[in-house]
Amino acid sequence: MMASDGVNGTPGCRFIKEETVYQGEWLSLGVTTYQDPQGQHRTWETVRRTTRCDGYKTDGATVVAVLKRALHYDQLILVQQFRPAINAFTLEFPAGLCDAGESVEDCAIRELREETGYTGQVISVSPTTCMDPGLSNSTTCLVTAQIDGDDIVNIRPKPHPEFLKVLYFPMNELLTRINDFTKKEAVTVDSRVYMYAMALQLSKGKDPVQRSPGRIDKK
Repeated sequence: MMASDGVNGTPGCRFIKEETVYQGEWLSLGVTTYQDPQGQHRTWETVRRTTRCDGYKTDGATVVAVLKRALHYDQLILVQQFRPAINAFTLEFPAGLCDAGESVEDCAIRELREETGYTGQVISVSPTTCMDPGLSNSTTCLVTAQIDGDDIVNIRPKPHPEFLKVLYFPMNELLTRINDFTKKEAVTVDSRVYMYAMALQLSKGKDPVQRSPGRIDKK
C-alpha cells in the first residue's frame, strides 16, 4: 500500500503489517502496525471477519425494506434479536453475510426472506460502507427494497426459524414509534436504524432530538 501525502511535507499514513493474535471461526484479533502522519510507527488492535469471500469488498448486505399494501400506511420492517456481544436484545435492519458467488442484491433478497419471510424487490444498492472502523474491518452495503404486501407470496410470510422477531413500524412516524418502543422494551437500537429514522424526521423539517430527563446538555 502506497503512503498518501501528508500535511506540510510529512509522510502519509500507511499500513505496515498485521500479526494475528487469535483466530476464531468467524472473527480474528490482530495487532496492526501502521505509520501515522508524523512518520511514527504505531500499533492498533483490530478485529477482522474471517468469512469475507475472496474478491469481495463487502461482507454482506443490510436491508432497508419497506412494506407497501393498499389502503395501509407504508411500514419499515425491522427485526429484534439477542446479541451476546452486548448481552442485550437489539432492533436492527434485516442483514447477513454474502455467500461465495452471491451478489449483494441476491444476498439482500435471501436474508430478507430468511429473516422475515417476505420477498422483496431491490430498489437501490449503496457503495461499500464501514460499520465500526475504529474496531474492525466489517463492511456492508445498504440495500433498499420494496415489498408488495398484496402479492400472494407476501400474504402470510413464514420466516426461517432464526430466533428473530419481525416488527413493523409506520414510516410516517418512525422515530416516535421507535422511541416509544424502547421505553417499553429492553432493547438497544442499531445506530443505522436510529440514524435512518432521524434522517427521515429531518427530511420533514422536524427536530429529531427528543430531550429527556436522562439527557445531559452542556451549557
